[in-house]
Amino acid sequence: MLSESIQEARRQLEICNACRYCEGYCSVFPAVHSRRAFDDVTVTHLANLCHNCRGCYYACQYTEPHEFALNLPAALANVRQQSWQDYTWPISLSRAFHRSGVAIVLATIAGLIVLMLAIHQLGSWQGEGFYGVLSHNAMVSIFLPAFLLPILVIAVSIRKYWRASHAGHTRGAAITETISSAATMNNLAGGHGEGCNFEDEDRYSNTRRWMHQATLYGFLLCFASTSVAILMHYFLNMPAPYPLFSLPKLFGVSGGLLLCAGTAGLAYLKLKADRNLGAASAWGGEMGFVLLLFVVSASGLALYGFGDTAALQALLVIHLGAVFAFFLLMPYTKMMHGFFRLAALLKDRNERLSRST
Repeated sequence: MLSESIQEARRQLEICNACRYCEGYCSVFPAVHSRRAFDDVTVTHLANLCHNCRGCYYACQYTEPHEFALNLPAALANVRQQSWQDYTWPISLSRAFHRSGVAIVLATIAGLIVLMLAIHQLGSWQGEGFYGVLSHNAMVSIFLPAFLLPILVIAVSIRKYWRASHAGHTRGAAITETISSAATMNNLAGGHGEGCNFEDEDRYSNTRRWMHQATLYGFLLCFASTSVAILMHYFLNMPAPYPLFSLPKLFGVSGGLLLCAGTAGLAYLKLKADRNLGAASAWGGEMGFVLLLFVVSASGLALYGFGDTAALQALLVIHLGAVFAFFLLMPYTKMMHGFFRLAALLKDRNERLSRST
């Protein structure tokens, strides 16, 4: 039996396909207008293609109080949230996070902090800096499974989604265009390039696009910092701690600053925006994910600034607890939207190239 969210999204898409007023707004509408019918797979694909910029809602003449009562951003957001949950194992944990994300994040961080403090008390570490609080082997033993298992869950989930979407053969040009679109986030610029209406129906703004870019590139820089540090430690015999002008520090500090700014900005925009134009039931999960990334970056910067003080132990366990919670919960957070959206963008580029040949 079809879910209510997919049925409602289909009803609204059929009306949009007849109207076609929003044809140039984003990638969704050209994909809508290239079809005559919308099965479950197509509705799910279009939902993940949507960036929830909300420009179509504020431009629409068929929103309430009109009898059509269109609210396409919310309709697609509900389907999108459902797809993240249905393709991620175990489904029950994914649904729980989307309902109560903030509480789960706080509980997970608190539990991991207690665990690491217990490990610290049971051990007697001989090392400099961080390793005087928790040994390198202890960190690897804790974090390696917490990194690899979620990556496996994400890979299986994306494979299930890709196969279910009937995406077909991928062209090289489609991959290049998809990476470019994701890197520039041009769908958040609106059809006119002046931005979207996410925070205010009467004002176009690129703020949400900039905050997303700061978050994305901040995260990638932090990941690069960790990757370079692993390379230096295991292959170049250069163990931590590293000086300020080393690659791990330069990547980590700049990435942390960008991540802090981006997540703080996104949290602020979410507080300002109309919840009725998104998946209202998943608001807590989305905010929980944004706040978790903020705690990861802010605690990392605090650790860098005050790592030589008596606050080292407290800051380290808070930071490691937040990082551990992030990786452990990653498959069930809004982090999945990035992977699913990449898949949707790639399928969309494949279809456009097929139509043009």
